[in-house]
Amino acid sequence: MLQQSLLSFALMGSGWVLWLLVGLSVLCLAITLERTVFTLVNQTPAEPLRLLLSELSRTSDIASFAAKIRDLRGAEARVLSSGASAADMGAASVEEALTSATIREKLRMERALIVLGTTGSNAPFLGLFGTVLGIIKAFHDLSINQAQAASAVMAGISEALVATAIGLMVAIPAVILFNTFQRVNKSTMARIDALSHLLLAHLKRRPTSEVGA
Repeated sequence: MLQQSLLSFALMGSGWVLWLLVGLSVLCLAITLERTVFTLVNQTPAEPLRLLLSELSRTSDIASFAAKIRDLRGAEARVLSSGASAADMGAASVEEALTSATIREKLRMERALIVLGTTGSNAPFLGLFGTVLGIIKAFHDLSINQAQAASAVMAGISEALVATAIGLMVAIPAVILFNTFQRVNKSTMARIDALSHLLLAHLKRRPTSEVGA
């Protein structure tokens, strides 16, 4: 019973695997578009941020900095805003606020990237699986219709190998896109870390009575 069920499954051929790969490619494309838009919107404008940090360096007015940084978009601005808003509670509270905000931003930046990574890693195996199923079906058809042996086997194997090719076509862009987004995210996290330390340095050099610690 089990053997017959498995044979019936194998004789379905590679068609459903091809549709699965097509579905994954569409999903990866949708994630790529969404992540691209998110990445572009999530970048804090460099020049306004530089001017705010220069002003903070000159005046040490953390209240003014906290009010103005809220008007900027992007991950860096949101993290610095969280830290600056906690300035009255002391440097230790600022550090905790910065850490918490950084973790939140990291989770936002990595959302759905696991789909690209998983697809890139496993699509070739799905394609190979489809090829194996297609070859099994080709030889089964050969056993039934031996009069057209050569043409039946060659046509079946040719169709089966398409699954491997499609698997690679889906996997290669997915891996490239996953690595690209990961690289962009690492750069953003590095900037956030550097700016967080810079904000802490400004706070720690202020008089203790001003910091609130």
